[in-house]
Amino acid sequence: MSDVPIVYTLTVCPACDGLREAWTRDGVQYEERRVDQSQDTLDEALNYADTVPIIVFPDGRVEVGFDGRTG
Repeated sequence: MSDVPIVYTLTVCPACDGLREAWTRDGVQYEERRVDQSQDTLDEALNYADTVPIIVFPDGRVEVGFDGRTG
């Protein structure tokens, strides 16, 4: 498992844009995986949910969606 959250996103997605902007502004490190750029990445994401953003935290906790809060 990664030391930073893994975030599954789409290139064009308002919630994903909000997450990227907020976490970049707040200095949150994360690994972004864009589901529209790789079938393998899409398949990984579908193991968690069928919508993005999907946040997989290092402790295994999964959150779907983004409401503007960090972590």
